[in-house]
Amino acid sequence: MGQRKRILICNDDGIDAAGINALAESLSEIADIFVIAPIDEQSAVGHAITMRTPVRARPWPFRYDHDRITAYAVSGTPADCIKIAVDKLMPQKPDLVVSGINHGPNAAVNVIYSGTVSAATEASILGVDSIAFSLCAWKDWDFDPAKVVARTVVERVLDEGLPPGVLLNVNIPAIPLTDIQGYQVTRQARSRWEEEFDERTDPFNETYYWLTGRFVNLDDGANTDLEAIESGFVSVTPIKHDLTAHGMLEDVSRRLQL
Repeated sequence: MGQRKRILICNDDGIDAAGINALAESLSEIADIFVIAPIDEQSAVGHAITMRTPVRARPWPFRYDHDRITAYAVSGTPADCIKIAVDKLMPQKPDLVVSGINHGPNAAVNVIYSGTVSAATEASILGVDSIAFSLCAWKDWDFDPAKVVARTVVERVLDEGLPPGVLLNVNIPAIPLTDIQGYQVTRQARSRWEEEFDERTDPFNETYYWLTGRFVNLDDGANTDLEAIESGFVSVTPIKHDLTAHGMLEDVSRRLQL
């Protein structure tokens, strides 16, 4: 029998979130689990890292199986968690980093803002295979189907690995397991948020602003993450941290005459 794999689990909803506990429960039977996650919610922080204040980590009584799972709560961002886990907190480098299960979708343009995806991206930068999981519901989360999906994908990645520099962004429709139509390898849909700042006044008569907006899908093409989710499929999108528009190098050179 081979040595058990080591899986590092992180998220952006905080170490006490239901989704990260569900993920740890799902994967604890197939690997040794280390949970190193933000002490409080860090949603939509993107790939921010902490540079001008100390990052603190302390052992945490993780809610699921705290006797067997090594857990640390970290004062910083999801990307901070991955950095400090690999450099200081884990006895050995993990075989896989799994981020989530996020409370809400991380498809289309939301990939850029997501702290959950950024944790997985940081792992990929450090040379560790990684996956981000999100459940596509904003409330009334049922993580039981997502636990099955997560374990299925994780087992495949542990067996087959991923190409260098590539991570997986997995979005799971919020429907019963028996209604999930299967898995689709998808592309990231073009989209944006149409936003405005609601101007308000606080009790001290000082003006403040609250960001509001609506999500707009700009992509009616086929094989997108949004289309897969809406059709009842698990969307599996390979992404990478190399942001170069490789197909546009010649076009930009011609346009700018450089």
